[in-house]
Amino acid sequence: MSAPEIKQDPMYQLLREGKIEAFNERKARGEAIDLQGCDLRGLDLRGLHAEGIDFSNCYFRQADLRGIDFSTCKLDGASINGAKISGCLFPTEFSAAELELSLLHGTRLRAGC
Repeated sequence: MSAPEIKQDPMYQLLREGKIEAFNERKARGEAIDLQGCDLRGLDLRGLHAEGIDFSNCYFRQADLRGIDFSTCKLDGASINGAKISGCLFPTEFSAAELELSLLHGTRLRAGC
């Protein structure tokens, strides 16, 4: 696994700049999104419409994810260490124990564990 990336992708840059509404609008218009392996550490992502996004191998360390519905997202290899996850909905393939290990210890999420 490689280190998380800070990409030049315009949609990713909107998230880094805290422009969640602009991201959601462009996503709704069908703009391509490439967030695999991205560094999302410490970002406030509340209000993000995450449906169907591939967050594989992303780092969410200490990000504010409160209220985000990740249920249709790919999260294999992602880490949520120290993130605020109140009100989040995660894919059913991740057990509560798996989520807790990632939240408390930074392990990468693995489906079916």
